[in-house]
Amino acid sequence: MSQISAKDVKHLRDTTGVGMMECKKALEETGGDMQKAIEYLRKKGAALAAKRADREASEGAICILLSDDQKKGIILELNCETDFVARGEVFTGFASELAGLALANQCQTKEQLLAIRLGEAYGGESVEETLKSMTGKLGEKLELRRLAMLSAEDGVLESYIHPGSQLASLVAITTDKPEEARSLAKDLAMQIAASAPIVADRSLVPDDYVEKEKEIYRQQALSQGKAEQFVDKIVMGRLDKYYQEVVLTEQTFIKDQNVRVSQVLDEFRKKNKAQVAVKGFVRYQMGA
Repeated sequence: MSQISAKDVKHLRDTTGVGMMECKKALEETGGDMQKAIEYLRKKGAALAAKRADREASEGAICILLSDDQKKGIILELNCETDFVARGEVFTGFASELAGLALANQCQTKEQLLAIRLGEAYGGESVEETLKSMTGKLGEKLELRRLAMLSAEDGVLESYIHPGSQLASLVAITTDKPEEARSLAKDLAMQIAASAPIVADRSLVPDDYVEKEKEIYRQQALSQGKAEQFVDKIVMGRLDKYYQEVVLTEQTFIKDQNVRVSQVLDEFRKKNKAQVAVKGFVRYQMGA
């Protein structure tokens, strides 16, 4: 067996990111052939990924990337098994790289991103294949759980990532005064992260959600002995409170408990003589 030099081991480690001992073993197994050693480590990573396929990847990070003009944005959740790996530079750097790749290719779904091939640094593998290789590198199952893209060609995008990267939001607003609206959009992103609305407007709450809530409130009222003639009024009152919880514009504003988000939007319109509306938003919370 040819002698494996420390220089070759270091070069393989720098190329693949795998530990020194694993790199030395790979070179020994392949007779010192660098390309074969790289392939050996990739195959080992794929094998480990298959072995760990049933493991739960419940840790990780949520990553957001906006285009320079803040007209397009990507939010994605990349999972691993432990908080230790999630906070490491290799994992966080890879998550950021995936976000950049998704934004550059305007990916609308995680399947589109998984199919894209990475550069030479990753051997030209697809993102899906690279996740398996990274499993070998980090020793943990990696999973791209979800991804979304928002655009605001007629407005502005803003985002908020809570410290720890376990909770984040991305919001798109339409407005004819985008520069003036950036601060408002940032507040809305924080609002969405903190208060977890499901829609921007009452009319967008799914009918089945509304019917389910109505039935719950009706049964609650009847079980409390409320008279039948008052039940419908009670149900509508409780439904209003439900809307105030799940509809963004009807929520209490997190920076001023005396006003609702709709009032904040109205105030912006008056102050800036501008149009503004919430076009859409995405909120990711790790594991939720």
